[in-house]
Amino acid sequence: MIAIKISIFIDGANYFYMQKNDLKWWIDAQKLLDYIREKGKIIDAFYYVGKGIPPEGRQEKYLKVLVHIGYSLVTKDLKTIFMDDGKTTQKANLDVEIVLDMFNTIEHYDLAVLISGDGDFERPLQLLRARGKRFLVMSTPKFIAKELRDIAGMHFVNFEDIRKDVEKKQ
Repeated sequence: MIAIKISIFIDGANYFYMQKNDLKWWIDAQKLLDYIREKGKIIDAFYYVGKGIPPEGRQEKYLKVLVHIGYSLVTKDLKTIFMDDGKTTQKANLDVEIVLDMFNTIEHYDLAVLISGDGDFERPLQLLRARGKRFLVMSTPKFIAKELRDIAGMHFVNFEDIRKDVEKKQ
C-alpha cells in the first residue's frame, strides 16, 4: 500500500493568534506533526511567518525549534503600516507565498494540510480540488472565515477536538 503524501502549510500569524486569542492553550509543533503523520507521509511542512528586525528573542528561539524538528521556514520582513489616525501596525502578509508554494509543489503531495482560518484561501482550495488534490483545513470554529469553513466541509479539523493529541504541556 502506498502512503498518502502530505504537505503542510501553516499561516504562522493566524496560527499564533488562534492559539493566543481563541484556544487559550498552545499547540506542540512536534505533536502536530505526529498527528498529521497518522494520515500519511509528510513530504514538506512549511511555516510562514513575518519577522521583525532585529530578531525577537522568543520568536527566534521558537523558529529555531521548528527548523530542528523538520519545518521549513518561509519568512518575510514585517512592514510598518501607518494608519489615518496616526497609529501604526506591522504586517507581513504571506498569503501569496503560501498559495505559490501550494501550486509550485503540487506534484509532490496528494493531501495539502492548511493551518489557517483566513478566508483568502477559499479560491486556492477550490483550485486544488479541481486539480484532483485533497486538502484538510485545521483551525477553530471561531477563528475560521465562513467561506473557508464552507469549502472545507468534512475536511475541517477543529483543534479543540484534538486537544489531547496536540496540546503543549507546560
